[in-house]
Amino acid sequence: MYLTFRCKPIVEGYAEGEALVLNRPISFLGEVDPKTGVLRVDSVEEKIKDKILVFPHGKGSTVGSYVIYGLKRYNNKPKAIINLVADPVIVIGCVFAEIPLVICNSKELFRLAHSGDYIVVDTYRGIVILYKECII
Repeated sequence: MYLTFRCKPIVEGYAEGEALVLNRPISFLGEVDPKTGVLRVDSVEEKIKDKILVFPHGKGSTVGSYVIYGLKRYNNKPKAIINLVADPVIVIGCVFAEIPLVICNSKELFRLAHSGDYIVVDTYRGIVILYKECII
């Protein structure tokens, strides 16, 4: 089963893959290591390379844009990012790193999406498709 959500394209592109979902803002400066592609949040480490990264918004320093670019440089970037709110640091970083970015105001997507789900991000059509085995 799948659900389709309308989203606002910010950085164009198409990507699909496994979701990594966080229910809190991310600071790319300090929480992400561009050389390893590891996100460290609350004593948990996750690889973000080739994931569809889903989180509400960014936080922290403007240097975060360069950390996102560093993910591209070290071949560790996510396939796409989905946010609730457009944060300038995330937007600039995604432009530099050529990472598709959408803003999806549907809190339903953020409620239903879980790490490991399969997600399609299509900025050309302005949609996100969430594939679920069962919808709760």
